[in-house]
Amino acid sequence: MTSRAFSDSAPSLFCFDEVVGSASAPSYLRDHRARLRERFMGGGAGAVAEYELLELVLFRAIPRRDVKPLARSLIERFGSFGAAVSAPAERLAEVGGVGPAVICELKLVVAAAERLARARVMQREVISSWDALLDYCHTALAHRETEGFRVLYLDRKNVLIADEAQADGTVDHVPVYPREVVKRALALNASALILVHNHPSGDPTPSEADIAMTEEVARASEALGIVLHDHLVIGRGRELSFRSEGLL
Repeated sequence: MTSRAFSDSAPSLFCFDEVVGSASAPSYLRDHRARLRERFMGGGAGAVAEYELLELVLFRAIPRRDVKPLARSLIERFGSFGAAVSAPAERLAEVGGVGPAVICELKLVVAAAERLARARVMQREVISSWDALLDYCHTALAHRETEGFRVLYLDRKNVLIADEAQADGTVDHVPVYPREVVKRALALNASALILVHNHPSGDPTPSEADIAMTEEVARASEALGIVLHDHLVIGRGRELSFRSEGLL
């Protein structure tokens, strides 16, 4: 049953609590929000706990209610700030008090993080921006609950010219079609590829299917003069490079 204590509503999606909610919210709530914002602005994310960072996000969606209990519930349910904001909408909706406005705010955080991380790597030479590339891959894939497969297309100078999602899968499998990967590379006039996919289990150790698929893409690419630089498997806290592991 949805809790009325934290219930959001569609109109609140467009309400800024500084403008709409502050006049009607209790003074203790206004003071708490002001102090939390001040602490965040003074010290950044490191100055607040994960649930408090989530509170800051929820302020806009639920302008007149105490969102601390909801923030704590989301962290407890999903395990971390990153996992909470990245959780599928249908799973978020199972949490009492989470409605369309809350889900929209959380997904805005994810979209903004991906856009910022992507901007640091697009149209850049991947070797010199390798750490930024790994950060982007983790931002885009690490918290997914199903496998996703992306291909990074590079030009002759190893500049990233395109980043495309190729397929979505289940919790332990994603369909990949090597011919389509190479066909797209030709259409983009790409000279090299980096494959990227995630393991929702958190363990980036490649499966036999991962290895076999990578070998197929490598053969198809080589036949057309396209280089497969690497295949990155993204886990929750780390990644595995096929190249570093001697699998390519």
